[in-house]
Amino acid sequence: QVQLVESGGGLVQAGGSLRLSCAASGRTFSNYAMGWFRQAPGKEREFVATISWSGGTIYADSVKGRFTISRDNAKSMVYLQMNSLKPEDTAVYYCAARAIGYSSSRADEYAYWGQGTQVTASS
Repeated sequence: QVQLVESGGGLVQAGGSLRLSCAASGRTFSNYAMGWFRQAPGKEREFVATISWSGGTIYADSVKGRFTISRDNAKSMVYLQMNSLKPEDTAVYYCAARAIGYSSSRADEYAYWGQGTQVTASS
């Protein structure tokens, strides 16, 4: 069982930056693939970024070059550095964990989810 707690969301002007953090419980964190997803009002949850157990990363085209996912296995933490934020990045951001260590952009392949943190980029 894995519990995930996100933090770091907030309100920022367009063009600004935020860093989201996700704290994970469980002794096998280093074996998990981790992902970030987001959901805007009235829209479906969408993939943002994922990082495998070995550090390989995949990004959605909409955030490539602006967002960076990273992990610290010693601290059981995963991060999402978000730069050059746009109003269309406004959403609730969720951290997710996948017991299989290989990355996936499919939300239905992640068994564990955090409660979400709100990110608002104002124009």
